[in-house]
Amino acid sequence: MKNLFTFIILTFLITVSCSSTDESSDDQIIIDPIETSYFPPLTGDIWESTSSTNLQWDSQKLTDLNTFLETNETRAFIVLVNGKIIVEEYWNTDLTGQPFDKDSSWYWASAGKSLAATVVGIAQEEGYLNINDKTSDYLGNGWTNMPQNKEDLITIKNSLTQTTGIDYNVTNPDCTAPACFDYLTDADGQWYYHNGTYQILHNVLESATGMTNNEYTTTAINNKIGMDGQWTDTALFDNLFVSTARSAARFGLLTLNEGNWDGTTVLGDTNYVNAMTSTSQSINPSYGYLWWLNGKSSVVFPGSTTSFNSSVTPSAPVDMISALGKNGQFIDVVPSLKMVVIRMGNEPSGNLVPVIFHDEMWEKIMEVID
Repeated sequence: MKNLFTFIILTFLITVSCSSTDESSDDQIIIDPIETSYFPPLTGDIWESTSSTNLQWDSQKLTDLNTFLETNETRAFIVLVNGKIIVEEYWNTDLTGQPFDKDSSWYWASAGKSLAATVVGIAQEEGYLNINDKTSDYLGNGWTNMPQNKEDLITIKNSLTQTTGIDYNVTNPDCTAPACFDYLTDADGQWYYHNGTYQILHNVLESATGMTNNEYTTTAINNKIGMDGQWTDTALFDNLFVSTARSAARFGLLTLNEGNWDGTTVLGDTNYVNAMTSTSQSINPSYGYLWWLNGKSSVVFPGSTTSFNSSVTPSAPVDMISALGKNGQFIDVVPSLKMVVIRMGNEPSGNLVPVIFHDEMWEKIMEVID
C-alpha cells in the first residue's frame, strides 16, 4: 500500500513539475463586491448569498467544476467569499441512502485534526494546559512503551506537529494503547503522519478539562459559532467528527477570521493562531499544528518519510491553509481571496489525504474565478 501511495505521489509531482511552488498565480484575480465580513446567525437556516455572476466568475467553468465534483462522488460543495455563500451544491446520497442536502451529516475524517488543534488552542488560552507541557503530565507515566526518559521528551506540541518520535511501523496506526507506542527516535527528530499520536490529544484534552471531547468542543466552539456536529467513535475510528457541510463552513469562516466570530472571541491567542497556521518544525514546512500549509518549497505527504520539492496544492493560492481528510474531506481557507471552500464525499483513490484530487479540484476552481 505504501509503495502504491508513493507511486501516486511521484506521478502527481511529475504532472505538476512545471508549476511554481513559491510564486502566487492569482495576482490578477479580483474578488470584490462583498466588502465586509458576513456571519450567518447562530440558529436557523438563514445564510446570505451572492451570485457568482456578481463576482464575474465563468459560468461555463463553474458548470464544468460541478460536473467534475458530482462524477467524483462528492456529496457537498460550498464556496464562501467574505462569509457569504457563492456556491452551494449537494449530490448523491448520505450514509443511510437518503438524498444528500444541507441537513445531511458527513464525517470529517482527518480534517477533524485541524478542529482539534483549534480546541487545544482554546484550552491553552483558558488555562487548562500548556502545549509545551509533557504529555505524561496529563496521562501519567507509562502511556507509551518507551523508556521513561524518552517518554518525558514528548510534549503536547509534538502531537500537534506530528513529531513525537514514536515508531509508526505498527499494525494499527490508530492504536493508542501503550504497547503501540514504541521508541523510534527522540521527540522532534522525525515527522510522520501518525494517527495514533494525534488521537492522544483527545485523551489529554479530557484529562486537562475534566470534560468529554464533545462537552468541551460544544462549549468552546459549537455554541459560539452555531456549529452542529460531534466527535463519534466507530468500529474503525475513535474521535471522528461528524457534521453538516454548513457547519464545516462555519469552522472555515472562524479560521478565516483568525478565531473571531462576528465580534465574539473564540480563540483570542494570536500567537497560537499564527503558530497553528505557520510552519511548525523544520522537517515538513507544509505542516502547522495539524493544518496543511500551501505555498511552501517542500512537503512530506501522509504515508511517506520522503520530502518532495512541491507545495501541497500547486494549483491553489500560495496562502491557502487546509484541513484535509481521507476520501476528500476538505476545509480550505484562503485569506487572499477571503474564501472558504468545503468539499465532502468519497474519492476513488482511498489515500489518507487525496492530494491529487485536491489539486485537480483547485485547478478547476481557479479556472472559474480567474
